[in-house]
Amino acid sequence: MELEKLTALQLADKIKKHEVSVLDGVKDVFSKIEEKDNRIHAYLDTYKKEAYARAKEVEKGIEDGTYTGPLAGVPIAIKDNICVQGKPTTCASKILEGFVPQYQADVISRLEKAGMIIIGKTNMDEFAMGSTTETSYYGPTKNPHNTAHVPGGSSGGSCAAVAACECYYALGSYLALGSDTGGSIRQPSSYCGVTGMKPTYGTVSRYGLVAYASSLDQIGPIGKDVADCAALLEVIAGHDPKDSTSIDRKDLDFSSEMTDKI
Repeated sequence: MELEKLTALQLADKIKKHEVSVLDGVKDVFSKIEEKDNRIHAYLDTYKKEAYARAKEVEKGIEDGTYTGPLAGVPIAIKDNICVQGKPTTCASKILEGFVPQYQADVISRLEKAGMIIIGKTNMDEFAMGSTTETSYYGPTKNPHNTAHVPGGSSGGSCAAVAACECYYALGSYLALGSDTGGSIRQPSSYCGVTGMKPTYGTVSRYGLVAYASSLDQIGPIGKDVADCAALLEVIAGHDPKDSTSIDRKDLDFSSEMTDKI
């Protein structure tokens, strides 16, 4: 089975039906990263050992009913300006080299609660200031469809990681988180042929996001299609008392809005 051709929702459905295991999906992503990311440079750091252990934990949790959501068992990549507790956060800058946060972003806690598996941190324009992912201290990311081209930015690493399996250098990632201030999810999503969106301000907590322009920054989903983005947005959205700009909105069932009216 060519798992990389599945959307995130399709993978999760096959996991629930015992057609594939959580570990199968995680292994498939890492095999593509190890084979191809030396040419694309979408990732700054990967968590293979932790992801394998987490996959076994999530598999058990799906069986016993701990994880029942539509994305349980799905691997996800994280832009490196979003804090994961105990893991380096560099914002692709030498300035933050060695910084390991002792807290984590609200969105990371929500991903874990939903039974998702974090596979690593993705490259970006330094401190999210750019639109090509060429200003990273750790080197540029290439567009998987054509390595002579840029992937866009500043969430270029996240979008390149999710890019369509039809392209030769596809890395097989199912979902990713990026951040968008003035187009930093939307523009590289277009360049890489994926679906990404900037949510309404206050829908997703900014706690744990390294700020660029706090009055504009938003964490948002990146996926292979609109349905995957809607499902991921449902996971990460919600009121957070740690973010003073977070709004307590009730209309968080985005998937139900995907009708023929759209």
